[in-house]
Amino acid sequence: MDFSELETFLMIVQTKSITRTADNLFLSQPTVSHRLKSLEEKLGMQLVIRKKGHKSVEFTSKGEEFIPIAERWMYLWKETQLLQQGNDRMLLSIGCIDTLSTTSLTPLYQKILADYPLMDLRIKTHQSYELYGLLDRHEIDLGFVYHHLYFKNIISVPILSETMYLIQAADAPLRKRIIHTSEMNPENELFLSWETGYQIWHDQWLNNKYRPRVQVDSFMLICNLLRSGNMWMIAPAAVAKSLSERLPVYISEIENEPPKRVCYLIKHKISNAASEQAISIFEKELRAYMEGAAVESWKEEK
Repeated sequence: MDFSELETFLMIVQTKSITRTADNLFLSQPTVSHRLKSLEEKLGMQLVIRKKGHKSVEFTSKGEEFIPIAERWMYLWKETQLLQQGNDRMLLSIGCIDTLSTTSLTPLYQKILADYPLMDLRIKTHQSYELYGLLDRHEIDLGFVYHHLYFKNIISVPILSETMYLIQAADAPLRKRIIHTSEMNPENELFLSWETGYQIWHDQWLNNKYRPRVQVDSFMLICNLLRSGNMWMIAPAAVAKSLSERLPVYISEIENEPPKRVCYLIKHKISNAASEQAISIFEKELRAYMEGAAVESWKEEK
């Protein structure tokens, strides 16, 4: 497979345009078209739909399926180049839930980058079920998830358990140290599905006749939406702490307490040989970080 053809295809995926692809790669449009046609011939399948007069490129179903394959192929090509150059740098690819990466693991990332100048990190954010699939296909080396799923080749280890709290804007009308969820208006809930046990608890205690006003999966969206005076949410200690550092919020304990939010480290039973050293270093630093983390002690500090 020709590297230049893969590079051109992935640029077309990014720009959705032959013209912009040519500009970005400093090529002529006929060269871009030739590379795309050559790639299709080598693969034996059509990747794009060719329509006269259409400026935006559309992909065939085979083309859509080939995109993640091309991305993995490009990644492996680059890793091969580093290996051929005798580069001593290590690369660790980590997949993580957005809220966990943002609120709990950022200090760990910072420490590793500072203490290990030869280690590079590639951090991706996905949903739990997506991370299991990425790890199973060796597209990431380690993952952090909220849901414990069964995959034959994946090991999952619980590393963090957190109490859940009810969070409102600081000027919320109901400000109590301990609140029962029956006192809250479900129509104003900002909802995140933390894990299966929490979902079951939520369905039991909160009125099923109402759909949560907003359902999100991004920490930054939480920050932006929780500024509204009537919005409220239930979140684990680390998220509550991070929100209190960014926003004027009021945080209460929950009388009908939800199950604790558990985070799992997942890794493949057969690790990538090229990443073994980086994985070993990361796991050592993770253990030290978790032993020193004071997530639950925040309850006594607030």
